[in-house]
Amino acid sequence: MATKGNATLEPAKTEGKTKSGAQAKPAKEPKQKPRVFSGIQPTSIPHLGNYLGAMRHWAAEQDHYDSIFCVVNLHAQTVPQDPAELRQNTLSLAAMLLAVGIDPQRAPIFIQSQVSAHAELAWLLNCVTSLGWLNRMHQFKSKAGEERESASAGLYTYPVLMAADILLYDTDLVPVGDDQRQHVELARNIVERFNDRFGETFVLPNPLIREEGARIMALDDPTRKMSKSEPNGALFLTDAPSVIKKKIARATTDSERTIEFNPNRPGIFNLATIYSLLSGQSKAEIEEHFAGKGYKEFKAELTELIVATLQPIQQRYAELMNDPAQLEGLLRQGADRVRPRAEATLHRAQTAMGIR
Repeated sequence: MATKGNATLEPAKTEGKTKSGAQAKPAKEPKQKPRVFSGIQPTSIPHLGNYLGAMRHWAAEQDHYDSIFCVVNLHAQTVPQDPAELRQNTLSLAAMLLAVGIDPQRAPIFIQSQVSAHAELAWLLNCVTSLGWLNRMHQFKSKAGEERESASAGLYTYPVLMAADILLYDTDLVPVGDDQRQHVELARNIVERFNDRFGETFVLPNPLIREEGARIMALDDPTRKMSKSEPNGALFLTDAPSVIKKKIARATTDSERTIEFNPNRPGIFNLATIYSLLSGQSKAEIEEHFAGKGYKEFKAELTELIVATLQPIQQRYAELMNDPAQLEGLLRQGADRVRPRAEATLHRAQTAMGIR
């Protein structure tokens, strides 16, 4: 449950009932596997932390879940954007998702603005979301900072649009980091209130939070999470081998020289974690392999491992970016696949509220 000080969001119930107390029976599409919705903002090139913490899992789990991937360019509008840059970033992110292994035949990938039901449902959900809930959202406070009065209303209601994204597809699980957990809790509260007022309409989603690889730290300051906004501390998925070598060579370690998984040595712990996640080797195997060796040998092998991992991703990414017609066609196909499902949910909500 998400909290702020002593303020707590209302607990979401798992069953929706009408005002009369009768259990409603919504006409929802049957699902063979749990449905997962992942929305990703088109900011800039993803970094290694994004890949290890989320993107590689998305690719690996396409057969385990009924997955949907969305480039959420409407969310990007909550802060000022250069239109041409946003269009480019949108296509670039989509290309990278495909390059890391998302198969559009198994898991549709599309651009949020191409399915108008996202914006339409967001308005309906705004009308059942209380200001008290939105006032407790940590991320708005951190992003708006001291400029809250000049921040956009879109930034304030960002979590409601996120709820619409999730609820449109009868989503069961939402992969999020700790910073987004509260937004999924808000979506759950919206579901509870909507279902209570209008009859069971939406599926109650749950957050899917992975611990392994969830917090890859900055190379130059391993006390901070790797971030796109700090290029000196981030390894981007398009970095050339020479850039990767330079960044790893400069990565912060310590004076002890031994290779071990010791959280009290954050620099080497972070690099060793990256090595483990990319190689699939256990901590004990890695420590044994590098016993008696120093940072020079370790960083050289880590560099080779990162370069080998990223090489096929970069090759596929370049192919897609060099063929925008193919890329845009795949995104249109994805939007065409999910639109009927989204519109069915929107119509269900509209009917429940008496506007259809």
